[in-house]
Amino acid sequence: MNATTTERPSAEDLRVLAESAGRELDGAPALDILRWAAETFGPRLCVTSSMADAVVAHLASRALPGIDVLFLDTGYHFPETIGTRDAVAAFVDANVITLTPRQTVAEQDAEHGPALYARDPDLCCALRKVRVLEAGLAPYDAWATGLRRDEAPSRADTPVVGWDAKREKVKIAPIAHWTQADVEAYVAEHGVLTNPLLQDGYTSIGCAPCTRRTAEGEDARAGRWAGTFKTECGLHG
Repeated sequence: MNATTTERPSAEDLRVLAESAGRELDGAPALDILRWAAETFGPRLCVTSSMADAVVAHLASRALPGIDVLFLDTGYHFPETIGTRDAVAAFVDANVITLTPRQTVAEQDAEHGPALYARDPDLCCALRKVRVLEAGLAPYDAWATGLRRDEAPSRADTPVVGWDAKREKVKIAPIAHWTQADVEAYVAEHGVLTNPLLQDGYTSIGCAPCTRRTAEGEDARAGRWAGTFKTECGLHG
């Protein structure tokens, strides 16, 4: 399988490829993983970004200049996150694509009642993130994310290349084995854009109503859906 192939591979072919690559590339440098992905999938590879930083978008642009970077605009983002998206579009060699839910926040409030995120956060994430991503990923065979194993116990086994069975896509986590120190070193070396909220006590940035600053000693995602049993939005499992 290579990027010049015009016929879309079957889901089974992609699954076998993902499982093989996951074993062979585990421990490989992040840029090498993305270069493999670029050579394998070409324009059928994209990056998804929450715009906490532009690390994976920057890495991917080195492997595949002009790569599509998908951003989910839920309607609830911090202004700093929207500003980071605009800066990435302006300064990274990537094609930033903003995906939006079927309903505006006002339309969702009219149908489900206001502040759905507080009453049923799983449904809110499904409507404003999960379904939007599934539609946005349709043209692609593979997607790269910024998941890291050290972020939370739920991500400790993240493979660098895996199989997203629900969406039938190859899922790539090129910096899965990085630490926060590795991220900071890459940002400093390459002058990578980061969300200003990272300098204001936030260690994981999602929608404004469901994100708080984290305290010293908490894991990086402790500020997401604080006070609930929810730890993931559904995009990654």
